[in-house]
Amino acid sequence: MILFLAGTSDARALAVHLQNQGYSILATVVTESAADSLRENDIPYQVGRLSENDMKELISKHEINVVVDASHPYAEEASKTAMAASAHCKIPYIRYERPQEQYQSSYITEVDSYEEAAKLAQNHKGTIMLTTGSKTLDIFTKYLMKDDIRLICRMLPNRENMEKCDKLGIKQKDIIAIQGPFSESLNQSLYEQFKVTLMITKESGKVGSVDEKMTAAIKMGIPVILIKRPSIQYENYCTCFDEVTHLLGGFINGKHEF
Repeated sequence: MILFLAGTSDARALAVHLQNQGYSILATVVTESAADSLRENDIPYQVGRLSENDMKELISKHEINVVVDASHPYAEEASKTAMAASAHCKIPYIRYERPQEQYQSSYITEVDSYEEAAKLAQNHKGTIMLTTGSKTLDIFTKYLMKDDIRLICRMLPNRENMEKCDKLGIKQKDIIAIQGPFSESLNQSLYEQFKVTLMITKESGKVGSVDEKMTAAIKMGIPVILIKRPSIQYENYCTCFDEVTHLLGGFINGKHEF
């Protein structure tokens, strides 16, 4: 059986693809809403963040023989946990991640971390649209809740996010609670509506609709701060479904060593 970390929409499509190939899968997701496509395809799953011990117990209980880590490109801790648990249990680990994109524009400034992005943005005056989600929201409010900055936060419309915004002092009028993907024209309309003068985002790849955010901003002359993906040395790194299938077949049939 495969323990599958299903962190993104394309990851869940990969889980369905592998099931259709005849593999038995136990998927894990962080939120109940992320499990919709898994339920529709009768893929067993559990909800909640896993510690290393949690993952080891799952591997033992369900006789897992491969871990496929398809968590979000920025879910650094989840990947480290999966690699550590796999190594401890002496089973193969495969990383699937949507391909990275390369952007060339004078409007784009790349940074290595959320804090670097926040520190850079604090010198800006005007309306900043933050599209990095809620997990690191406190880093940005620490630096950007200033009189000369209006911080607009775009994120998923769930209760946890709204409660976090309230706790951090973000006003209701400064929240865009909406679920993507978003077209270029919708991004442009939102930038116009809120008179955005700076946009902060992550390099999540085409499936994460980063292209549409970036293109709309650049066409409107809006500067972009782009947070690069975490630098992790992954084992068995794949960027397409066929690569994952090939590696899985090799491990399960004993053709690949790990």
